[in-house]
Amino acid sequence: METKEDLIKLAIRRLLKISQLHARIEQTPIKVEEGLVLTTREVHTLVAIAEQESISITQLAARFGVSKSASSQMVNKLEKRDLLLKRQAAHSNKEYELSLTEQGWKAFRAHEQYRGRSRDQLISKLSGFSIAQIATLSVLLEEMENTMNKHL
Repeated sequence: METKEDLIKLAIRRLLKISQLHARIEQTPIKVEEGLVLTTREVHTLVAIAEQESISITQLAARFGVSKSASSQMVNKLEKRDLLLKRQAAHSNKEYELSLTEQGWKAFRAHEQYRGRSRDQLISKLSGFSIAQIATLSVLLEEMENTMNKHL
């Protein structure tokens, strides 16, 4: 019979496996159209910009839990590929406001279609669980997230 500690360790191993799978997915290229292939990280950056008007590089860094330098490098990369625009913020000469170009919006829409299908499939599978089970999962994941944040 498995003990409570054994089950906790199993859950942690599964979470680590999920984390590793997610990291692999993040590296998987996404073909938007002929000649335009993006990494999932690049697309997620575009999604963050699309979802929040006038997002800054600092806010983008905070959203993804990365340094401002890392966020700035990603923004510069996407700007060079004509996927986003970087404009001086009206309130600060040290900040930029980010927005998507037409090509950036095309990439965003392509990802939304893919993400929508994946999300719908996951929601369908998880809908078989009770509200109490989903609530428990949410609390457990929140605690794991808090623990991991303490290590950063």
